[in-house]
Amino acid sequence: MNIQWNLEQLRLFVSVAEQRSFSAVARDQRKAQSAISTAIALLEDDLGVSLFDRSSGRQPKLTEAGNALLDEAREVLRQCERLNGRALAMMRGQEARLRLAQDEAMPYQPIIESFEALAERFPSLEVQLTSAAQGEVARKLVERRADLGLLFFHDQIPEALERRVLGSVEMVTVCGVDHPLAKQAQVDCQQLAQHRQLLMSTQSSVYPGSEPASPQVWRADSFYVMAEWLVRGLGWAWLPRHVVQYPTYHGQMVELSSEWTPPALVVELVWRRDEPLGPAARWLAERFAVHLQAIAEKTDKLRRHE
Repeated sequence: MNIQWNLEQLRLFVSVAEQRSFSAVARDQRKAQSAISTAIALLEDDLGVSLFDRSSGRQPKLTEAGNALLDEAREVLRQCERLNGRALAMMRGQEARLRLAQDEAMPYQPIIESFEALAERFPSLEVQLTSAAQGEVARKLVERRADLGLLFFHDQIPEALERRVLGSVEMVTVCGVDHPLAKQAQVDCQQLAQHRQLLMSTQSSVYPGSEPASPQVWRADSFYVMAEWLVRGLGWAWLPRHVVQYPTYHGQMVELSSEWTPPALVVELVWRRDEPLGPAARWLAERFAVHLQAIAEKTDKLRRHE
């Protein structure tokens, strides 16, 4: 099929359909009405269908074919805008696509709020977000399946990656509301050791606090799996505070005051050393850092008022 129609004809087709007037579009375009009519007629010839019923009165009315093709024409124009926008962004040095891989236990709210701001700041940027276990996040970066990673600090990060600390996430000692430990105002290590402990464990990375404090241990590769076990009374655990505060678990967990809790999980931004971050990635990293700091300040404020 030899396509002769052009984007200007599509724009005029959409404009006439939306304004329901050849003359109004001619005034907007500062062209003669005959030029608008001719452009639409040429488009109809190229497409092989009539787009407007010109015998229906003073206002042009879309034919059945015109109705069917209107959304297609709009989408073609949107795609052209995306193409132009991304080309302009690349000309200015902005990356065309940003693929972020994150540890599945990352705080949810900072991620969502940061991406909301990213969409406004870089509207032409294509974004891909994947969630995975910590070791898989690093693997995606090494294998060039991701451009940017958010993970919790551990020692076994691949040599090919650069890292930058963004903030931290507090860990707390918790159990289910019906667990025997829930009745204790204060628990010591000896009391914890008398009950099953739920521990985070992955094949390729180590989280702080991964060493057991109890001889009875169940392990999982997800903090959210641990939380599901915990609310069913299957043990106690060290969990990130934001997991405990997840709406699904509201009222189902008790935070325990204990002798020892693992240090905070340090949140790091990770990327390949041979692929420097573009402006959108650098900007997004700053947003993550701001939101993590806000969470830390809120937690400190609540603790001071307890």
